[in-house]
Amino acid sequence: MDFEFAKSRAKELCELLNYHNNRYYNLDSPEISDYEYDMLLRELENIEEEFPLLITSDSPTQKVGGSAGEKFSPVVHEVVMESLHDSFSEDELRDFDRKVKEVVPDALYVVEPKFDGLSVSCEYRNGVFVRGSTRGDGAVGEDVTENLMTIKSLPKRLKNAPAFLEVRGEVYMSVETFERIVEEQENNGEKPFKNPRNAAAGSLRQKDAKITAKRDLDIFVFNIQQVDGVEITHHTQSLDYLNELGFNTARYHLCNTVDEVVNVIDLIDKTRGDLPCDIDGAVVKVNDFEHRTLLGSTAKFPRWAEAYKYPPEEKETELLDIEINVGRTGALTPVGIFAPVLLAGTTVSRATLHNEDFIREKNIHIGDVVVIRKAGEIIPEVLSVSQCRSLDDPYTFPDTCPSCGSLVVREKDEAAVRCTNTDCPAQLLRHLIHFVSRDAMDIDGLGPAVLEQLLNAGLIKSFVDLYKLRAIDVAVLDRMGEKSALNLIEAIEKSKSAEIYRLIYALGIRHIGQKAAKLLCEHFLSVDAIFDASVEQISSIEGFGDIMAQSVYDYFSLEQTRVLIDSLKELGVLMTPLEKKNNDGIFVGKTFVLTGTLPTMTRSQASKLIEENGGKTSSSVSKKTDFVLAGEDAGSKLTKANSLGVTVISEEEFLSMIN
Repeated sequence: MDFEFAKSRAKELCELLNYHNNRYYNLDSPEISDYEYDMLLRELENIEEEFPLLITSDSPTQKVGGSAGEKFSPVVHEVVMESLHDSFSEDELRDFDRKVKEVVPDALYVVEPKFDGLSVSCEYRNGVFVRGSTRGDGAVGEDVTENLMTIKSLPKRLKNAPAFLEVRGEVYMSVETFERIVEEQENNGEKPFKNPRNAAAGSLRQKDAKITAKRDLDIFVFNIQQVDGVEITHHTQSLDYLNELGFNTARYHLCNTVDEVVNVIDLIDKTRGDLPCDIDGAVVKVNDFEHRTLLGSTAKFPRWAEAYKYPPEEKETELLDIEINVGRTGALTPVGIFAPVLLAGTTVSRATLHNEDFIREKNIHIGDVVVIRKAGEIIPEVLSVSQCRSLDDPYTFPDTCPSCGSLVVREKDEAAVRCTNTDCPAQLLRHLIHFVSRDAMDIDGLGPAVLEQLLNAGLIKSFVDLYKLRAIDVAVLDRMGEKSALNLIEAIEKSKSAEIYRLIYALGIRHIGQKAAKLLCEHFLSVDAIFDASVEQISSIEGFGDIMAQSVYDYFSLEQTRVLIDSLKELGVLMTPLEKKNNDGIFVGKTFVLTGTLPTMTRSQASKLIEENGGKTSSSVSKKTDFVLAGEDAGSKLTKANSLGVTVISEEEFLSMIN
């Protein structure tokens, strides 16, 4: 490779890796697999090794990929949270061992599973959990204390604890929880999480800790960053001590030689299906802390540790059939049925084929032999067709809905094929599940199993019928005695007074999530006002796009929507706000954006003051923004505000305006 080509390719790789770093670490929405990313990074490492002049301080090989976001207060890590260098073969592992033994000939290794989650620091003073933060870029992370408090397996108080302790752990989402949440998302017509790592990261970095609490996150602690009053000299000693204090720690293996390391890594690979969470490899660490000091670190990672990444396992199997599932929004989703095959520790026999375009692009026929793997080691996916066993055209979508027989259509610029019947039975159950869910009407006790029984018994055929149920009707259902029936009717009655944004969200309007429903109700104040709104009036709401506005307008233009709302209104369901919006406050009609760290209050406290005085907050700066409330370390939002000429105020000026 000549220098000019290497220079051009290195620049291209840097831009590409920085883009994917942002998608992975900051947006929790990766576009490529971990393996594809690792291969790009390895290519850049090889170029820089051959041409050291091309190494720059901001190269992805020289820094941790994440950064501290603006929605949380920054935390400066006293002990840098380093990344790890990756190995992808036994030869590379042995090369790591050779480099270690050149400095420390008698080094021993500890091997542990490499958890695929979000790395965090947790600080304790006198045994009390006081602060938690994300890794960020290794030097500065985000304060997520409130969200970490929701993780049940993280100790909040330690017995016999030192004066100060900082530990490092990995927050993860269990396979069981991930699969449950993805199923709920698919039933609700929502975009499902791609893998457990991003589900965990996105859940932990929520502004509302209540959302984090619902995600059932867990944590493994694997390192002591700092400790006062306890002398620890070896990694095995630190893990045992953490376990004694009550932290969840993984099983470790102490190895005398690199041959033992290789055998343990192979053992972890074979048994990783037994773990409650996803792992993407194993970590090898020098045990003695004095040896670690001798070995030191590079700008990005320690020389005393190495991560071994397992390659994604791929297998061939026969596609036996294609089933069509009908979702809440009427979208038809093809699901491949395979000859069962063992993949990454579990038996796989089903996988989504996404949509009609995916089937045509892959040229998939029933009876073909296909290559499958688990994306993120969890969700099975079809990579390609290895043996085409048919001369016919690829599988074609049905013209009618498999659930109700109605015509199906594919709208312009959409990949989804949809059933045109809003009363389709397959859609109805999923609509009902969404309607009663916690973020919607929040009807406790009305789970999918009970709803299915009510449907099968002919007791309900729409949302309206839920409010006509009597205790005597539901008491005869399986596992539903008289007391449970009375509790259920009471929960249904209570939901009538839910805030109207919950009702709007519960209706399941396409493209309208909970946040959009809130914005809509804050703007129009009543359901009747939404009926009377034009597309232009709806699209004028900050945060609404043309597609969202058109979707709301189309939904409220339907005659069946008017019939539904009138029926719910007659049954006592709330159609106006519980409390009047503050129309007298000094911030009425004003939109604020908050950025940076304020001197004496949190952003949530400032937001509450804004709302109490009639204003509202937004997460992004635009020409419609009236004020940007900026504190220390204000970032890109401040820059954008200055470029647009938006008024920037300090906390002192903000409080002066209120007073």
